[in-house]
Amino acid sequence: MPRTALIEHRPWLLASLAASISYFFFRDNPVPGLYLIAWKGAAVALLAIYAARRARDGDGWLLAGALALAALGDMALEVNMLAGAALFALGHLVAIVLFLRNPRPRRGASQLLAAMALLVGTPLIATLNALPDPRWPLAAGYAASVGAMAAAAWASRFPRYRVGIGAVLFVVSDLLIFAREGGQVPEQVSWWLVWPLYYGGQFLIATGVVAALHRGRA
Repeated sequence: MPRTALIEHRPWLLASLAASISYFFFRDNPVPGLYLIAWKGAAVALLAIYAARRARDGDGWLLAGALALAALGDMALEVNMLAGAALFALGHLVAIVLFLRNPRPRRGASQLLAAMALLVGTPLIATLNALPDPRWPLAAGYAASVGAMAAAAWASRFPRYRVGIGAVLFVVSDLLIFAREGGQVPEQVSWWLVWPLYYGGQFLIATGVVAALHRGRA
């Protein structure tokens, strides 16, 4: 039964991968338009559909909601940076609720230290990159949300080598954006790294959480 379900829903994952890879190579198309915004959003939107189709309880729907908000954020960023950041922050809050609902029964000291490093270090690094820009509080506030999401993911019962690492990849992609805006990282470097890290993180989170939830029900 689990194998049949995976085969049935796998096309959504393949479509998501195809949308992500094709967008990555065609995003600098000299003919811009709304189709590029939709193309960008489709990658994670298809992950949200995959999660929704496999949702059987509140946790599954929280995952689908977090992914849907991220897809909307991807598209909104192309129009208004603040609107996109707000949607992403809201998605992080939904993901935090999901992860806090699924704590790891036993946590070692090293695991707690890693979670604390993500929680504190993410907004700290973002702030250092944003200064002396007067908008640094906005950067710090958003970075606090993504850092809290990653810390909660790392401390949750979901597989750390998929969901935890996926959340860390998400953090790294955002910190690269802050570093680029602060002139610490060349534009070309962020161009090649930000999208693969971000999408890879979302893919690992989506598939890792779905697999863990279905194993738990089984």
